[in-house]
Amino acid sequence: MAAASSTKISWRLQEFEAHSSSVSCLALAKSSGRLLATGGEDCRVNIWAVSKANCIMSLTGHKNPVECVQFNMSEEQVVAGSQSGLIRVWDLEAAKSLRTLMGHKANITCLGFHPFGDFLASSSMDTNIKLWDVRRKGYVFRFKGHTQAVRSLAFSPDGKWLASASDDNTVKLWDLVQGKTITEFRSHTAAVNIVQFHPNEYLLASGSSDRTVKLWDLEKFSMIGSLEGNTTPVRCVFFSPDGGCLYSGATDSLRVFGWEPDRCFDVVPVGWGKVSDLAVCNQQLIGVSHQLSTVSTYVVDLKRVKKSGGSVIQGILQDNQPLAEPRDPKGAALRRNYERPTTTCSSQRSEGVRQTADADRRSPEGERRSPSEDEADEKVSSAEIHNAEDYKEIFQPKNAISRTPPKMSEPFPAPPEDDTILAIGRQLKDMISPFPDKQQAPPLASSTPVQRVEPTVVSCAKRPAPSAIGPASSSPPASSPPPPQPPVATAKSKPQPKIILSTRNEPIGLNVADFLPSSPNNRGGALSDEEALSQIKKGHDTMCVMLSSRHKNLETVRAVWAREDVKSALDTAVSMNDLSIVVDILNIINLQPSLWKLDLCTTILPQIDKLLQSKYESYMQTGCTSLKLIMKHFWMLISDTLKATPSVGVDITREERHQKCRSCCKQLKNLSNMVKNKAAQVGRHGSTFKELQLIMAPLDDSL
Repeated sequence: MAAASSTKISWRLQEFEAHSSSVSCLALAKSSGRLLATGGEDCRVNIWAVSKANCIMSLTGHKNPVECVQFNMSEEQVVAGSQSGLIRVWDLEAAKSLRTLMGHKANITCLGFHPFGDFLASSSMDTNIKLWDVRRKGYVFRFKGHTQAVRSLAFSPDGKWLASASDDNTVKLWDLVQGKTITEFRSHTAAVNIVQFHPNEYLLASGSSDRTVKLWDLEKFSMIGSLEGNTTPVRCVFFSPDGGCLYSGATDSLRVFGWEPDRCFDVVPVGWGKVSDLAVCNQQLIGVSHQLSTVSTYVVDLKRVKKSGGSVIQGILQDNQPLAEPRDPKGAALRRNYERPTTTCSSQRSEGVRQTADADRRSPEGERRSPSEDEADEKVSSAEIHNAEDYKEIFQPKNAISRTPPKMSEPFPAPPEDDTILAIGRQLKDMISPFPDKQQAPPLASSTPVQRVEPTVVSCAKRPAPSAIGPASSSPPASSPPPPQPPVATAKSKPQPKIILSTRNEPIGLNVADFLPSSPNNRGGALSDEEALSQIKKGHDTMCVMLSSRHKNLETVRAVWAREDVKSALDTAVSMNDLSIVVDILNIINLQPSLWKLDLCTTILPQIDKLLQSKYESYMQTGCTSLKLIMKHFWMLISDTLKATPSVGVDITREERHQKCRSCCKQLKNLSNMVKNKAAQVGRHGSTFKELQLIMAPLDDSL
């Protein structure tokens, strides 16, 4: 078989259309690594078998875009949270809605099932974390303490603790029985995106936008390692099943880390973009990512990845001393191991939480629902099975008694080495077949048989979906500068959206159909090479002039920054009357909060006003990040200064500071009104502005 002799370390397994609109979240089943759940702005949750492009099941019932999904440990249930704060739990074996949980007032940001017992944790933009008893619909505890949105939740393997990561740069550890904070870790300098417990030892890993992974000893509650080397924010972390190393997923790369001492064993380039979730199965790491309505799955062959040796990240390595191998993950443990309950006493293990739940139980809206409301809700939510064979194979046999050993899943085969022609064929097929129900063979194919599932574009619901076609065919590709106005509109396509997305997959100003074979119904003359080159080069000279000008302006700003300070550099950028230059500078200083001063805020706030009204999504994202920083670091200073009683005598410094604070407060109030208007939008932009609205809530009570 061709794949058997492959030496590839990583490859793309498949790419498919997952929803009729943009995909907002996805999650892999961690136990098997073979199931995938996706949530979209079409308010659906779709269930997929990894490596198969046909949807197994589509779960409906949410009336708002789905923001978060998660499987339970047995992979028999899936939970989804929406933009409205509503949570739904589905039983996948019975193919029906199991429970509807209400209590959060803002977007659900993260969900997690307890490792045993019928408990579920959820977090929201409202900064609250809630622990739910799925059987009773009410929440057991509400954990409060984070000051910004919570991005990740993880239960300890013994089920006693809950870890949470937040945009406020902290990681908190909660005691589930006592319902209170055990400790807080504050060493990260940017938002913490992910937390993960070690499978055996009292060890916790956290990945952050500060591009580091930090390891925390849960006996001493201290940091034992800071794993550096990532060039982009850390999006996923995952301990190997034996606990011997840690996989860190960032944009287009996977790093394998060891600790004590901190070291990087291997770096694997993977083209998965902004990876959203990881799982390990059969000596393979599965990674998934999404862009617009498309989901991509990638495989890394862990047999070909180094898990020992490597280079020390911190400390000095003597030339005459070999690098120590990582300690045995199962043996000579330096710290305690978790005590897991046996299968016969799992109910006893959760009894402590249950008793506390009865004592401190709240009465949210979900507890006051009548039976008639439950019946009505059951009718609204449903599970549409689209692939009966896969559904029966995956979910139904679990309750059957088999006389033969269970069938083990095979590793995903790697593609052949000469994959270039196939890659071109896949790209052309994606362009030729924008409609989900029209699957065409790629125009270019290799004579070598490929033992894997080819990427296909298949609609989950098997129905025409104009909304699934419009954005994909009209969105331009990502590029640093804003593109020039397209001279030629795309033929037979919807008008360009008002917001130009930061993730785009088709060029502006070019009609892809001009470069493809003519349809049988319209056999026009084929483009000559000169005509094709002419089409491609349209707008090229204009773009080159614009990029040259931008580069020259950035060099000027850089020289001012080196000669004077960041405030002068920003003033210079603003004076150039080019928002792209301002965005470039903000993208740098947003990563370094220590550079910010009150003087800087007075210059930046008027620019944020322009960025939030821009048609470019990347500009809006930069403006939102800057606004969050100002609210986090300067609002208390501004508020306290304006509320302070006037001092006796003349204090010029105080007067200047008071004037700056008054100017900032006025700008922030104007921005607050704009944010409130934009928060009413549906989709990821509305979600971002809703988060900003919560952060800017103190402005409503200001002077």
